[in-house]
Amino acid sequence: MKSFFNTSRIALLLLSLPLSVFAIPTIQHWETNNGAQVYYVPAPDLPMVDIQVVFDAGSARDGNKSGLATLTNGLLNEGAGGHSADQIAEHFDNLGAEISNSVDSDMATFSLRSLTEPEILEPALEMFSVILTNPDFEQIPFQRVQQQMLANLQSQQQSPSDIATRAFYKAIYGTHPYANLSSGTTASVTKLSRKDVKAFHSRYYVAKNALIAIVGAVNRKTAEALANKLVNQLPTGKHAPNLPPVAPLEIAKSVNINHPSTQTHILMGQPGIARGDKDYFTLYLGNYILGGSGLVSLLAEEVREKRGLAYSTYSYFSPKRVAGPFIASLKTRNEKVQEALKILEKTIRDYIETGPSEAALKKAKQGITGSFPLKIKNNSAILGYLAVIGFYQLPLDYLNQFNSKIEAITLEMIKDAFKRRLNPDKFVIISVGGN
Repeated sequence: MKSFFNTSRIALLLLSLPLSVFAIPTIQHWETNNGAQVYYVPAPDLPMVDIQVVFDAGSARDGNKSGLATLTNGLLNEGAGGHSADQIAEHFDNLGAEISNSVDSDMATFSLRSLTEPEILEPALEMFSVILTNPDFEQIPFQRVQQQMLANLQSQQQSPSDIATRAFYKAIYGTHPYANLSSGTTASVTKLSRKDVKAFHSRYYVAKNALIAIVGAVNRKTAEALANKLVNQLPTGKHAPNLPPVAPLEIAKSVNINHPSTQTHILMGQPGIARGDKDYFTLYLGNYILGGSGLVSLLAEEVREKRGLAYSTYSYFSPKRVAGPFIASLKTRNEKVQEALKILEKTIRDYIETGPSEAALKKAKQGITGSFPLKIKNNSAILGYLAVIGFYQLPLDYLNQFNSKIEAITLEMIKDAFKRRLNPDKFVIISVGGN
């Protein structure tokens, strides 16, 4: 659920983006007066600022009320401090600023982009703070957002990829909080109440559970004042408790779900790694070769180029607060399901056993390190990294060390990490289609 507003003034400024923004930024860190963590990068070249406030309030905190984190986050700008959703939208529209919000399994975020002229930034910050700290959670907006979520869930029930994703997470996570997606279920969302939303906000939208990322043309003193202003009306509260560890899979599991489609969607994998894991860079590079580099990956070569079994196939690790999933996926014609599955599994098994070639490793390193500057080429990209670095407590020099970490990886490191961290004999396989 996102809200976007007229940003033509900002768009014109972006056309003059200087090359200096491609330099690796230096990250500064401190706490607000009431305990929120702040991560800041000055970016003086353009008169604008990007701010993201992140709470440890993702769907893993739903408990037995699946969908609650998404409903709470989605209601923030539907009425706050006595201002209606239309008044909030008009306020930011008149300032040429934009806000957006999102939820995943770990994070609930709310973001602001604004010009730094005081007559624009100050009222933008004021309303942004009201949204975070004083949402109204009134009945009519509650019902509207709840119905939007239910309509989205109904749509997902017709989507083979959504059906496969939901079944995959349930199969690999069982009773763990990661088993339930942020969208919830029709049964769970229907039962949610305003009381649930208010209790969730009171528990998790507190300063000690918050992180503020700031990138833009404001100096350190201004950034400190800005951060304090944003959250000074939040109670100090407590950080969310640690999530339970993810249990490894005991046995392989295969689930076939019939769906009226001409193609079958396949997901294969298992629990993978957490953010900050010592094997992260090795697995990231290794998977880039296996299935993370698009049409030039090993999976694409074996499944698409040699046999024409799928238009695209890929794999990735999705690290989270605790072990996020490793997923390999493809979509193929119904009559080719067994052949495609056989090739997908064999390619992964062979790769775990033998690792990549020296030539593939060299090419992958060049691809990753060569494209890395593009990943931090603008303020919003840096903001995203700040949120991840802060939320998962990664080193402040994470960006500076990224390419050197990649360059230091050897063939033996990849073979060792993949053998230790992936076990195809215990993979979950989900297929959804007319097979």
